[in-house]
Amino acid sequence: MPVSQPSKNRYINLPDRMASLPFSDAVLAGDTLYLSGRIGIDPATGMVPTDVDQELRLLFDGFEAVLAQASMTMGDLVWVQVFSPDLSLWDRFNAAYLRRFSKDLPARAFIGSGPLLKGGRFEMMGIARK
Repeated sequence: MPVSQPSKNRYINLPDRMASLPFSDAVLAGDTLYLSGRIGIDPATGMVPTDVDQELRLLFDGFEAVLAQASMTMGDLVWVQVFSPDLSLWDRFNAAYLRRFSKDLPARAFIGSGPLLKGGRFEMMGIARK
């Protein structure tokens, strides 16, 4: 009987992540990291802050924390997809987004959506490569 090989994927979950969620924060497959959708949730309250800029800071801080677990940075992102139920926030998102990159920007989509969990104004997912 053939012996199954252990998974070569590395599943990344931040310590403050709720264990009951049915997905990983990211999966590292070879040198490619697939980051799950992330919302800017305040870990102290478990809610989205009322302040848009604080929500964006938490969103990007969380994204950077997941990347760091794979020894990566925002500069390793090659693709990002953002969902937002309020397209009028596009300029605010872009301003916060640009502050997180040193030079090269990943390919990106900013998509209007229906309501997001916990009243989030943005959900971002991405792919990074070492």
